[in-house]
Amino acid sequence: MFEPYLSRWNLLSDGDPIVTRGSYLLPVRMDGYINGNPAMLKIAMDAEEKFGGLVMQWWNGDGAARVYAYEGDALLMERAQGTNSLMHMACNGQDDEASRIACDVIAKLHKPRSAPPPGLVPLTIWFEALESAAQREGGVFLESLAVARELLASPRDIVVLHGDVHHENVLDFASRGWLAIDPKRIIGERGYDYANLLCNPELPTVTDPIRFIRQSHVIAQAANLERRRLLQWTLAYAGLSASWFLEDGDRQSADSDFSIAELALQALSTEANNHDVLH
Repeated sequence: MFEPYLSRWNLLSDGDPIVTRGSYLLPVRMDGYINGNPAMLKIAMDAEEKFGGLVMQWWNGDGAARVYAYEGDALLMERAQGTNSLMHMACNGQDDEASRIACDVIAKLHKPRSAPPPGLVPLTIWFEALESAAQREGGVFLESLAVARELLASPRDIVVLHGDVHHENVLDFASRGWLAIDPKRIIGERGYDYANLLCNPELPTVTDPIRFIRQSHVIAQAANLERRRLLQWTLAYAGLSASWFLEDGDRQSADSDFSIAELALQALSTEANNHDVLH
């Protein structure tokens, strides 16, 4: 699968293949030399991964990894060479800093640019899976859907979204700083991109109530977002994410999202009560 592109783009394999849910990756060296520029060759296995390459190309290395070549299902991009990890930071006493770094990268991705690339999916369509889950499952899905409808009916700050910002999609590129990889192909309110930092099921502390409250404040401040709006997007996103995990048969990750949705509901209720007391 990699061979045609190794030949076409004059690449030398530089490690073992990596298999993810939606793609195959191979570390390579450019220009056919063992000391050539390090890069990553990615072959997309589904449409979302393929269109993500288009968004990466559009960002042109500003806040995201550089794209060296892009053709069909194949993407050749800059390879992260730094040794730091947001996941490691978040698990080892630097959670606040990890969140702020991710927010800084998101802000770079959201900067005004030329006309967006074609084929982007609006959030109204993206949330259709939540509609189906709410009708089928009820419960917290109905709460998530209600707030999602409210947000989608009155969008603010429309941007090309990354769509999947989490601790392992923002990498250390050494002298180039922290950069994003693996975007989706969606467009909508910028607040959506910050919610996933509170929902990442791979983060062991993600359902810790104290962590949730603290990071909701840290992220809202770093992103210059109204905290209530961030909590609403978190509730909406948690429901959407849970619906995807249930479709995939991943109950454990869905349960993590259910816990996040409950935490968001509690925080919204507390914030509303505080507002009433103050007024």
